[in-house]
Amino acid sequence: MPRRRKIALIGAGQIGGQLALLCAQKRLGDVVLYDIPQTEGMPRGKGLDMMQAGGVDRYDCRITGTTSWDDCEGADVVIVTAGVPRKPGMSRDDLLGINVKIMKDVAGNVRDRCKDAFVIVISNPLDAMVWVMKKITGFPRERVIGMAGVLDSARFKHFLAQAAGVSVEDVQAMVLGGHGDTMVPLLSTCTVSGMPIRKFISDEDLAAIVERTRGGGGEIVGLLKTGSAFFAPASSAIAMAESYLLDRKRVLPCAVHLEGEYGYADLYLGVPCVIGGNGMERVIEVDLTADEKAALEKSANAVRELCGAIQF
Repeated sequence: MPRRRKIALIGAGQIGGQLALLCAQKRLGDVVLYDIPQTEGMPRGKGLDMMQAGGVDRYDCRITGTTSWDDCEGADVVIVTAGVPRKPGMSRDDLLGINVKIMKDVAGNVRDRCKDAFVIVISNPLDAMVWVMKKITGFPRERVIGMAGVLDSARFKHFLAQAAGVSVEDVQAMVLGGHGDTMVPLLSTCTVSGMPIRKFISDEDLAAIVERTRGGGGEIVGLLKTGSAFFAPASSAIAMAESYLLDRKRVLPCAVHLEGEYGYADLYLGVPCVIGGNGMERVIEVDLTADEKAALEKSANAVRELCGAIQF
């Protein structure tokens, strides 16, 4: 008998709530919004609120707020936002010690209760957290992936479109590498409706956009003062989940466990890949300039150093 797909969202904060609403509005499946018991009725309250919104938005999927891992049993997709958010002046790397402990607990429960799930990790520091998730679950790389490049690329596209005075829909741009200060916004592949970006924006302005992209998350944290971004991160993760659930075969830049691609192994790094019904179906290797290769190496070294500090 046909059934709706089940999507478990681990963490019911700002990103988790936005994820749940997007899943419902896009009719991707039934949603379980999980958070720790200390949050008491918060996940259930958010779930009930969104269920009632279905009477306006006309969606019928079930949204269950819970503090019990049992409700996540058998999920088809798991999206993990659990962890302490960044505060003003705090880097993603500062979060490592706290969030590794949280991720270890989450990964163990995902392994035991969601053994066939496609897992998307959002928690920061992203590249280290998704690496921990894979190590503990033992899932194949096709089913454990990090949301980073989609978000960073969206920020990059926004800044480029603003500077060029064109629709963001016509901007093609991509960011590779780790999800942090060493990320690599690619200028060599950046176009506006197939035309090189330099026809629209000066080198000086492009350099400034690259730096703003690298600090895009921190800029929002500084403005909000109450936590990290949540609208764009949620939309980015849903694009990945949708491509899997609907077998769309979209080419998206994501944190992938590399096995020799780009010259790296046993390392999560942002690269373009195809996401379809089988998960992360293949990595696409882009021709990089010498400067871009050097920047990617720097980013990979930063991720290696971060992962090397993790104790199992």
